[in-house]
Amino acid sequence: MKIVGIVGWKNSGKTYFASKIIKKLKIKNYRVSSIKHAHHEFDIDHKGTDSYFHREAGSSQVLVSSSKRWVKITELNNSKEQTLNDLLNQLSETDIVIVEGFKNDNHPKIEIIKKGNDDHLFNKISNIKAVISEEKINTDLKQFKKDEIDNIVNFILEDL
Repeated sequence: MKIVGIVGWKNSGKTYFASKIIKKLKIKNYRVSSIKHAHHEFDIDHKGTDSYFHREAGSSQVLVSSSKRWVKITELNNSKEQTLNDLLNQLSETDIVIVEGFKNDNHPKIEIIKKGNDDHLFNKISNIKAVISEEKINTDLKQFKKDEIDNIVNFILEDL
């Protein structure tokens, strides 16, 4: 299983590029999974849904299943947040995992740099192998422009 991180400051376009990369990999018949780190509280079930009522009633794990997909919701109840390795161990049948966030973990990463931002993560964290930016960046890292999705995907497949 190949793991590739997409990192960048808030509103730099991480989700946009993760989605574009996932779509291209899928077209090339790769089995792709993704892991997104959230820095805030989130819900995937909402007030009024059956899963919400089960969770609010005290169920520590709720599984929702249909013929199209299934999801598992686990309440951590203030216990330790899952590590990237914990989450990777939950995946099955995948060739490539696109990880958005988890910037301090030790997998290869591509940094998205928003135009005008001179505060680059590649100066602060390890394993950044390339950058995506509309401006030329002063670095020896491989550089891509935002419209070079095919080249970015080829770099992921061949060089990471």
